[in-house]
Amino acid sequence: MALNRDQKQAIIDEVAEVAAKAYSAVGAEYAGLSAAQMTALRAQARAGGVYVRVVKNTLARRAVQGTEFECMQEALTGPLVLAFSQEDPGAAARVIQAFAKDNAKLVTKVVSIGGKLLDAKELDRLAKMPTKEQAIAMLMGVMKAPIQKFVRTLAEPHAKLARTIAAVRDQKQAA
Repeated sequence: MALNRDQKQAIIDEVAEVAAKAYSAVGAEYAGLSAAQMTALRAQARAGGVYVRVVKNTLARRAVQGTEFECMQEALTGPLVLAFSQEDPGAAARVIQAFAKDNAKLVTKVVSIGGKLLDAKELDRLAKMPTKEQAIAMLMGVMKAPIQKFVRTLAEPHAKLARTIAAVRDQKQAA
């Protein structure tokens, strides 16, 4: 079914709006996947806060113009499904990577984050990025460690004195 000019512009506007707000993008070749598999991919993406869309490459190139994903324009060739992370930078990479484990026909072609085009092999590194909650937890752990050590250091002389007195008491009771 051929799209008229207004329909094409609507697709460009929709993808451009998502790309403007997205943290990262992944383009993967989906040739050979069935409609049921694509539906499963879309369901996983929705659950992970990822916008997934199959768009003609010429429309995708126009949509990413003026966004930080403009670096992807040259790599948009062949049948691609575009995935944009809307909640955290590694979400799209995690969804594509998890789906590709079960479906070998989904092949990552392009990865972009922060206005930089990454090699498709960098998908694993992007997928391992912590979520916002995990990053906050790691930061809090790092911030809490010196305070805990300081408190243990302050409490140690008192604890050592208490252990010494208890040892002397036990020694006198045994004698």
